[in-house]
Amino acid sequence: MNPATDPAVNPATDPVVSRAAAPAPHRAPNPLLDRHRAVLPDWLALYYADPLELSHGEGRHVWDTAGNKYLDFFGGILTTMTAHALPEVTKAVGEQAARLIHSSTLYLNRPMVELAERIAALSGIPDARVFFTSSGTEANDTALLLATAHRGSNQVLAMRNSYHGRSFSTVGITGNRAWSPTGLSPLQTLYVHGGVRTRGPYARLTDAEFTAACVADLEDLIGQGRTPAALIAEPVQGVGGFTSPPDGLYAAFREVLDRHGVLWISDEVQTGWGRTGDHFWGWQAHDRNGPPDIVTFAKGIANGMSVGGVIARAELMNTIDANSISTFGGSPITMAAGLANLSHLLEHDLQGNARRVGGLLIERLRAVAAGVPAVREVRGRGLMIGIEIVRPGGDEPDPAATTAVLEAARAGGLLIGKGGGHHTSVLRIAPPLSLTVAEAEEGAAILGRALRAL
Repeated sequence: MNPATDPAVNPATDPVVSRAAAPAPHRAPNPLLDRHRAVLPDWLALYYADPLELSHGEGRHVWDTAGNKYLDFFGGILTTMTAHALPEVTKAVGEQAARLIHSSTLYLNRPMVELAERIAALSGIPDARVFFTSSGTEANDTALLLATAHRGSNQVLAMRNSYHGRSFSTVGITGNRAWSPTGLSPLQTLYVHGGVRTRGPYARLTDAEFTAACVADLEDLIGQGRTPAALIAEPVQGVGGFTSPPDGLYAAFREVLDRHGVLWISDEVQTGWGRTGDHFWGWQAHDRNGPPDIVTFAKGIANGMSVGGVIARAELMNTIDANSISTFGGSPITMAAGLANLSHLLEHDLQGNARRVGGLLIERLRAVAAGVPAVREVRGRGLMIGIEIVRPGGDEPDPAATTAVLEAARAGGLLIGKGGGHHTSVLRIAPPLSLTVAEAEEGAAILGRALRAL
């Protein structure tokens, strides 16, 4: 694919990608960038007109190879969950690496069993079983395999504006054109309303009316064909721009799903482990009718080590009737990191910190954005916050302005992300969960200056 010609990577809608894939005018020489372009795919996105190389990090800060220090409000795409260079994690990784780095699931693995026990107990799913993978994409692949095998159906329900990974099966259920490069899929996917509260045909309804309309849409979809195997949904859509439905929507969906025998998969790759502040899992904002049938996770659990996984009750997890292993999922070194990181998260109540400091940060960002006509909405919960950028005077997304704020924030010493459906016009803010009040104030001030520069 060529970002200049492929519609999935459109320079008109994603200036960050287009600038990374073509030489930036008048930039300083960057030999590493030249080498990157020579051997890596054109579609491998880079942030910034002059991409930066990070050298090290500590706490909520990172440094680039030129010696510049940045406050990190993106954490490697929500993956550095607790802190950069967290001593407990680096110690656990070093000690395990000195003993044994790899063995595969063909052998008993104490760290894997211990982490699975802790996650199962925290999951809220009765009689839970845990399968570890090396990424969120692979976790969602596994969840789809379990659901379709258990239900004997290859039809899947997904949410509009969703993102579930980059594999062949997960791009086929991703409801976001910018991240789905092919329409081919082993699954038949139907897309449901509800993931985006403030746009679309139901945006002007009250929360109760919105939920009722989305439930009616779900009923209609299920009635049109074969019974689907599952509904997969992010409680807060990550790549889609940190959008979410009213609390309780998926509980209302659950009543319909249960009536038709359709499973509920909650994709917690970005919302898990307390990031939303109010809840440990995103699905708990929709728990009136019990936990999901399947939960997928990844990203922050090992603070940067490659860990993903699936949680399901034994009946579902044991559906697979063929041999299977995981070469890298559950490796001793990544499990050691996960155990140390999860222990730190729980012992220091980082979920509570996400609620307290995240609430303050949202207030500050709403205050600085109030006088910026280009800001349509500041939304989110906990330390998962989105700022939607539009052309002043309307609702038209403005990807170029979003990129300008991203660049200005970097110039001010702050790293953030972006997303927002196929328009890519939402600033994504997701610092490590140990963020301090002073750092939240500092980041809000930098973002305020970047926004006012528009």
